Amino acid sequence: MKTTDMPPADTTEERPPVMKATSAPGPREKATEGRTLNIFSHGMLVLWAFMVVLPLLWAVMTSFKTDKEIFSSPWALPDSLHFDNWSRAWTEANMSDYFLNTIIVVGFSLLGTMLLGSMAAYVLARFEFPGNRFIYFLFIGGMSFPIILALVPLFYVMQNLSLLNTLPGLILVYIGYSLPFTVFFMTAFFRTLPTSVAEAAFVDGASHTRTFFQVMLPMAKPGLISITIFNFLGQWNQYMLPTVLNTEPDNKVLTQGLVQLAVSQGYKGDWSGLFAGLVMAMLPVLAAYIIFQRQVVQGLTAGALK
Repeated sequence: MKTTDMPPADTTEERPPVMKATSAPGPREKATEGRTLNIFSHGMLVLWAFMVVLPLLWAVMTSFKTDKEIFSSPWALPDSLHFDNWSRAWTEANMSDYFLNTIIVVGFSLLGTMLLGSMAAYVLARFEFPGNRFIYFLFIGGMSFPIILALVPLFYVMQNLSLLNTLPGLILVYIGYSLPFTVFFMTAFFRTLPTSVAEAAFVDGASHTRTFFQVMLPMAKPGLISITIFNFLGQWNQYMLPTVLNTEPDNKVLTQGLVQLAVSQGYKGDWSGLFAGLVMAMLPVLAAYIIFQRQVVQGLTAGALK
C-alpha cells in the first residue's frame, strides 16, 4: 500500500508577543506632579477665600462710612470710623429688638432640636423594633420635602392652635424644620460609637436614661457640636418661615428686620445704618464658626475615622 509523505510537524511553539515594559514614574516625576497639584489646589483655595472674604470686608468697611462716601468712593477706605452708624441701627432701626427675638427663638429651638433629635437618633441607632426602618426613612423623607409646599397647611395649623404670630409657635416650627437632618446625622454618628461602654453601664445597673445622658451623649460630643453649628446657621438665617408665620411687628426676627429696613430706605435712606445692621447680623454667625471650626471638622470626620 502506497503511503503519501506527510509534511514534518512544526515543533516551534507560538510565543506571545513580548510587551515592552513601561518604566514607572521616577521620584523626580512624582515630585513634579505633586508640586503641580499642590500649586493648583492652593491657587483654587486662595481664589475661593478671596471671593468669600472680599464681600465681607467690603460690608464691614462700608458700615463705618457716611452715605456720601458710600456713593462717591465705594471701594475707598473711610476717612474716619463713624460708630454712630452702629448705634443708630441698634436703636432707631430697632435692631436690638430683632436681635433679642432672634436669640430667644434660635436659642430655645436649638435646645429642643438637639434634645429631641439626639434622643430619637439614639433609639433608632441602638434598638431594633418593628417600624424602626420606617421611622428612620420617614425622617429622611422630611429632608427631601420642600418647605415651601408646607407653608399653606402649616399656616392654618398654626392658626388653629393659636400659635400664629407668636415666638413659641415659631420655636416649634424651627424644631420641626431642623429635626430630619439632625436625626439623620446623629443616627449615623451613634452607630459609630462602641457598644461595649453602654453594655458595661447596663451591667453596673444604669438605666437607659442614665446611660444615654451620662455615657453616650458625652461620647457623641463632636457630632453634637457639628450639628448644632449647622442648625444655628440655618435657623439664624431663616427668612421664609418667619415671613409667613410671624407677621407681628413686635415679634419679628433679625432677617425680617433687615428686609424691612432695606425696603423702607426708598431713594433717601440710611444706607450706612443698613450696612451696620447687616454686619451686626453676620457677626454671630462668623463668631460661631471661627470658634467652633475645629469641632465642626472633627464631628464631620469622626464617623469615617472610627
